Amino acid sequence: MQKKVMWIGLVLALISNLNVNAQYSQQDSTSKRYFIGSTFFVLGNFAQTNKPDFAQINFGYRLTEKDVVSLELKTWKYSWPLGIPYGDSFEAPEEKFPGYIRDYGFAVAYQRFLWKKLYAGVHVMSAWQSFVDEDNQKIDNGFQIFNTYRLGYHIKMFNNRVFIEPSIAITHRLYHTKMPDGFKQQDDKWSKFFYGEPGLHFGFNF
Repeated sequence: MQKKVMWIGLVLALISNLNVNAQYSQQDSTSKRYFIGSTFFVLGNFAQTNKPDFAQINFGYRLTEKDVVSLELKTWKYSWPLGIPYGDSFEAPEEKFPGYIRDYGFAVAYQRFLWKKLYAGVHVMSAWQSFVDEDNQKIDNGFQIFNTYRLGYHIKMFNNRVFIEPSIAITHRLYHTKMPDGFKQQDDKWSKFFYGEPGLHFGFNF
């Protein structure tokens, strides 16, 4: 599902490349300082299997032409360790948790435009976790700090009312509390980093 969403974003990027500069100048009469948005990853909720039950909303403010801060509220669930790379082990039945983890949290994000529409971003998320067994019973609580390091491309659309941001990222579980035994055994096999996660955010300026 993520790969399909990424392809949609790349197509939109090619047909919507209407503006030379992505920065939001205070002297530009069409410039907007605030935005609200989310990510097209919510389309994963329509998957036939392994639905993430994902929800996210972003509130952002453009400090300068090149500097952006935002607050992201999000929740999702997952049944495999987050460090499994793409390949044969990705979502393989033998790597599955004995249940799933539900995260609720918020992230503070900072974006810096590097050159025209190209930007780098850091997202630092605090997440409170519920561990649920295969009988759908909650068995434990947890907490993690989950960072995302992102490189993306900002595209203005519809007279600067809307934007999309295709991106690629490295995710990093900087810290997490001890997991229940069955979850820990699976998670300990894999890295705290995941490389090459696609992203496709969108937003509405005001």
